Amino acid sequence: MKKDLLKGLTEEQVRKVKACKNSEELLSLAKSEGIELSDEQLAAVSGGACTITSDFICPQCKSNDIESRYYQSNDKNWYHNTCRKCGYQWSVDAK
Repeated sequence: MKKDLLKGLTEEQVRKVKACKNSEELLSLAKSEGIELSDEQLAAVSGGACTITSDFICPQCKSNDIESRYYQSNDKNWYHNTCRKCGYQWSVDAK
């Protein structure tokens, strides 16, 4: 695992991350530790992401200029969205 992906974690959290056997365990650990994952960390854990054109509207400023990334893991699919106008970020479960 790239060291820069572990940046900001405590030594104990790094040990827990290294003990995880798969991406599901990593995502569960992040959730239980209250760790907010960056786009790069999410992509590393989930096996990848792709930027797509979407119909999302920013809940904060109502702009439709949205960068939307689709993420997929073994048990979950979701979109992580960033408003290009105001910078607001949010995630939505994919169906």
